[in-house]
Formats: sequence, C-alpha cells, structure tokens
Amino acid sequence: MKKNFRILALTALLATSASAFAADYKIDTEGQHAFVNFRIQHLGYSWLYGTFKDFQGTFSFDEKDPTADKVNVSIDTASIDTNHAERDKHLRSADFLNVSKYPQATFTSTSVKKAQDALQIEGKFTLNGVTKPLTLQAKLMGKGDDPWGGKRAGFEAKGKIHLKDFNINKDLGPAAQDAELIISVEGIQQ
Repeated sequence: MKKNFRILALTALLATSASAFAADYKIDTEGQHAFVNFRIQHLGYSWLYGTFKDFQGTFSFDEKDPTADKVNVSIDTASIDTNHAERDKHLRSADFLNVSKYPQATFTSTSVKKAQDALQIEGKFTLNGVTKPLTLQAKLMGKGDDPWGGKRAGFEAKGKIHLKDFNINKDLGPAAQDAELIISVEGIQQ
C-alpha cells in the first residue's frame, strides 16, 4: 500500500512539475500566420509601411512564469517589401540594409518579464552587422487548440529602433530617424 501511495505521489509530482515548464513553439510562417512589419515616417508627412516576407523563429512560453520564456528569430533582410520595387532595391543596398554583406537580421531574447498586462522582452537585435539591445512590448493575443489537433499561441509585439544605431546613416530627415516594429506571430506548439 505504501509503495502504491509513493508511486501515485511521484506521478502527481511529475505531472505538476511538467506543467510548470515553458512550452516550445515554432513560428507559423508556412501557414502565413506571422508578420514582421515596420513603419517609418516619410518626410514627416505620412507613414511608409513595409514587411519582411522571409523569416523563421521559435519561442518558449510559460504563462505562469514569464522568466522561462525565450524568443529567437532570424530574418532574411533581402525579403524586404514596401510595395515599391525601386525603393526596395535601394533599401537592400549599402545605403540601408546592405543585404549582400549582411543577409540576416536576428533577435535573441535575454530576459522576459511581466509588465502590467503585457510582457517586456529584452534582447539582442543584430541588423546591418551591428548588435544592440532591443525592448519589445508583447501581448498574448490568445492560445489554445487548433482545428488540426495541435496547440497554438499568438502574440503581438512592438518596438522601436534608431537607424543610426545600426549604421544606417542615410539622412531621411528629422522625422525619419526611428523605425517602429510591429510584429505579429502565431506559434505551433512542438
């Protein structure tokens, strides 16, 4: 009887501790449920929007313990698309992203913490051969079962980069010194 109680107690303990670990997710780029977008002011008169079409990444998510969360994303910088072929060609050049020399941008989280109703994700962002700290404010959009028998979680995150910090020195005027990042991802639990 004591042996059965110990086995039952050990099983309950393992089940409880297993649920306390972060779940690992792959960002769903194949199903096109993920976007890495940006916007920057054009001469202070309007917003210019763009996206990176090719990227991949993973994240770990533990709703009860955000400090266990992790994010890793790699972006193909040549996949930039602002809906204007000549501008995109210029953005790929050494004046901006220098994609022939630096074909990838990366983000790797260093810490995640709860900040009111959002998550504050601190990390290292590498763009144009320069690595700098980047803070993203993320919100859980939802999580749960999908129609195909899997589990998903989705987030929206926002951040801002100062172009000159990443050796993008082309002067676009005082209103266009910073680019805002708008990231929306849905992950499939692995």
